[in-house]
Amino acid sequence: MSMATQTKTEIIQKFARKKGDTGSPEVQIAVLTARINELSSHFEKHPKDHHSRRGLLMLVNTRRSLLDYLKRTNLSSYEKILIELSLRK
Repeated sequence: MSMATQTKTEIIQKFARKKGDTGSPEVQIAVLTARINELSSHFEKHPKDHHSRRGLLMLVNTRRSLLDYLKRTNLSSYEKILIELSLRK
């Protein structure tokens, strides 16, 4: 289950701090959120796919760690990304 290249490029362009930015926490959180949403829809069709469920949990934990880091370092960016991606906290 991989994300389409065009979709990933659009996400990177939307959340990048500057041109060519692919490693900032904002971009990583946005890409992880898109992957999590894709996997969530996968589980509606395949509820017994426990191997992929483990991968989903790892993605969620990674995103949570990045969100915690962003909250510590740049609170305004943290709040902005929560609103844009409709994440709860």
